Amino acid sequence: MTKKYIEKILTARVYDVAIESPLDQAKNLSARHHNRVLLKREDLQSVFSFKLRGAYNRIYRLTQSKDMQGVVAASAGNHAQGVALAAKNLGLKATIVMPKTTPRIKVDAVKSHGARTILVGDNYDEACAYATQYAEKESLDFIHPYDDPDIIAGQGTIGLEIVRQHGDFIDAVFVPVGGGGLIAGVGSIVKYLSPNTKVIGVEPIDAASMALALKNGRRDSLEHVGIFADGVAVKQVGKETFRVARQCVDEVITVSTDEICAAIKDIFDDTRSIAEPAGALAVAGLKKYVDREKITDKTLVAINSGANMNFDRLRHISERAEIGEQREALYAVTIPERPGSFRTFAQVIGKRGITEFNYRYSDATEAQVFAGVQLRDGMNERVELNDKLRKKGYPVVDMTDNEMAKMHIRYLVGGRAALTDEVLYRFEFPERPGALLDFLTSIGNRWNISLFHYRNHGAAYGRVLVALQIPEQERSELRSYLDDLAYSYWEETDNPAYQLFLSS
Repeated sequence: MTKKYIEKILTARVYDVAIESPLDQAKNLSARHHNRVLLKREDLQSVFSFKLRGAYNRIYRLTQSKDMQGVVAASAGNHAQGVALAAKNLGLKATIVMPKTTPRIKVDAVKSHGARTILVGDNYDEACAYATQYAEKESLDFIHPYDDPDIIAGQGTIGLEIVRQHGDFIDAVFVPVGGGGLIAGVGSIVKYLSPNTKVIGVEPIDAASMALALKNGRRDSLEHVGIFADGVAVKQVGKETFRVARQCVDEVITVSTDEICAAIKDIFDDTRSIAEPAGALAVAGLKKYVDREKITDKTLVAINSGANMNFDRLRHISERAEIGEQREALYAVTIPERPGSFRTFAQVIGKRGITEFNYRYSDATEAQVFAGVQLRDGMNERVELNDKLRKKGYPVVDMTDNEMAKMHIRYLVGGRAALTDEVLYRFEFPERPGALLDFLTSIGNRWNISLFHYRNHGAAYGRVLVALQIPEQERSELRSYLDDLAYSYWEETDNPAYQLFLSS
């Protein structure tokens, strides 16, 4: 490990604004997974995130080397608050450029620290491009969220605290990964002080830029980034963070949205606090690692990196947590359309609880139902129940891992429309005024919209399901319109959930 980073971490200036966060035992997690699980509580910082450490260290170092007019940062969340607080503490003006999609609660939090906010673009990349140009034009210092040695060193103080607070040997430290600043800093000092401790990164499966970079040996960029864990939604890891991570990271584990939701619930059960999705990543990865390796009686640390989350998102998280914990399965089941068929189906399910049963009459001979079933034995029971239903003569499709079914179809079950030339697309719309109008303008008056379902989760992007009636020869033209619109989209016309419940 480079001596430079050890010295930088040991001398980092962070405690003017940060606390030495507790390293608490998670009693429920420890008991369930037969290991000693410790949570590093960075959610207890004054800005509810670790980000103020690196931001303050970077800005403080700059003030020691030159006269400063002020600082500029681009961020939709935790880095913005860290920079704003650090600048206020050091008597500097801060300008934070945020995407227009940033939830109001986060904009207000930044303003509460005295920073000026500028709302530009629909995503971080657009905001960052504007911020760097603005900093150059106004002769201000741009504070990068992760790819800077002083930022890395500030975050590395978390690793120093972990080793000092526990004292005894730690088998593995699990670290959430976005741009890589946190894992580069923590990994550097942990590997220096305890070389045999594993440093394991955790990323969402749909935003795994560090896993991709380490696998390929270069900083490849993701074509699309999932936005559920928005605090780590990065297309490409930093140049410096990748260089350091290659030296100190043992592996990167990827986890699903449902597994993240289950981890948020786990943290709540142990601490009565609510982690943001990025903050719960490490716990999700720790659980997956324990299940994979079948280890017991080890000491495992997970960094809870933050708790900045809109209250509205709890709806979605509570829905998905049981699936993430393998306590619920979702099935599309065909049952006879006759009196008593629901009771017969329930008898096959047995003593298991039915969490939902969505049905609407559409055919005189058979009915399609969307059923949720409680599980006691996770995946094994899920497969066993699927097989049992088939043996009893029920056509069944397991929808537990079908994103469109979980996000939209379960709320739309109500009979099929007798339409021709219908195609189905799933979108992520930026949460800003005019987003829907832009979509409708792009579509124009040529094609009829036959279905529209929108869900907001208090995040920067809304989830939308749209069906349109389009002759086959015109569908390539539609895709050209959608590509120009630049909203992330997926065609779902062949999705079995659509075929079973909505398509004619």
